[in-house]
Amino acid sequence: MTKITLLDGGMGQELVARSGDAPTPLWSTQVMIDHPGLVRQVHEDYFRAGASVATTNTYAIHRDRLVKAGIEDRFAALHTQALAEAAAARAAHGSGRIAASLGPLVASYRPDTHPPHAEAVAKYDEIAMLLAPAVDILLAETVASLDHARAILEGAAGHGRPVWLSVTVDDEDGSRLRSGEQLAELGPFLKAGGAAAVLANCSAPEAMAAALEVLGTFGLPFGAYANGFQQITKEFLKDSPTVDALQARPEMTPALYADFAMRWVGMGATIIGGCCETTPAHIAEIAERLRAGGHAIV
Repeated sequence: MTKITLLDGGMGQELVARSGDAPTPLWSTQVMIDHPGLVRQVHEDYFRAGASVATTNTYAIHRDRLVKAGIEDRFAALHTQALAEAAAARAAHGSGRIAASLGPLVASYRPDTHPPHAEAVAKYDEIAMLLAPAVDILLAETVASLDHARAILEGAAGHGRPVWLSVTVDDEDGSRLRSGEQLAELGPFLKAGGAAAVLANCSAPEAMAAALEVLGTFGLPFGAYANGFQQITKEFLKDSPTVDALQARPEMTPALYADFAMRWVGMGATIIGGCCETTPAHIAEIAERLRAGGHAIV
C-alpha cells in the first residue's frame, strides 16, 4: 500500500467560474474580495472530494499586482483572509493539511520578468513570514526557471515549515522548464535550498511523464498536478493577461485526468492533484481510483 498525498485542484479558475464575474488581472484575489466565503466553499468541496491538502488562495497576492489595483495597503489583510478561509474549511472537515501557495512574482510562465535575485528573495521572505505560522507546508508554485527556483527556496527557507518546490515545464517537452533550461539542472538548487519535495504543476498532463522521469532522480518525494488548459498561448505571455486568454480542454474529463494521475503514481509519484481547470469532480475521481488501487490518502 502506497501513501499518497492528494492535493486539491484549481482554485482561481474555480472561483472565477463560480462567481460568474469576468476575470481581472487580480484573478482569484478579486473574487475573494468580492465574494467572502466562496474560497472556503471551494476548499470544503475539495476536502469532501478526498483531498488531504488545501492550498491557500494566495498565489496572486503580490504587491506589484495590488499596486496596479490601488490596494497595496491590503497586502497583509488579504493573506490573512485567505488563511482564515482555508482554516475554516479544514476545521469544518475535521482533518487535512494546509499548504501556502507562493505564486510567481510579476507574471506566470514568464521567467524573463522575474526580478533580480535579492529583490525576489526579499519578496518571498515577506510572504513566507506571513503565511508560515498558519500552515503546514510552503508550496512554491509554477517555478519557471532556475533563477526563480533559487530565489524562492532562499526566501521561503528558515520559516519553520517544509518547502515544496513545484516547477512549470514546457508543454511539448516536459524535461525542460518553461525557461528552456533542462529540468535535470534543478538538482543542486534543491539540495542547497533544502526543498522537502519537488513537483511539476500548471503544465499539460501529457508533459508530466517526462518531468517525473527527471524529478524522480533527485532523491525527494515527488509528484505532479497538471492543468486542463490548451497549450499556454503566446497571447497569454504578455503583461497582465487575464485567464480568459486561455481555453479549457473540453476533453479533459475527470476520468481522463485521473488516467494521467494514476500513471504518475505508477511512476513513483506520491503527491498528486490538479491545477487550473481541474475541479472537485477531478479530485473525487482520483480519490476513488487511489482507494480502488489499495493506496492510502494521507
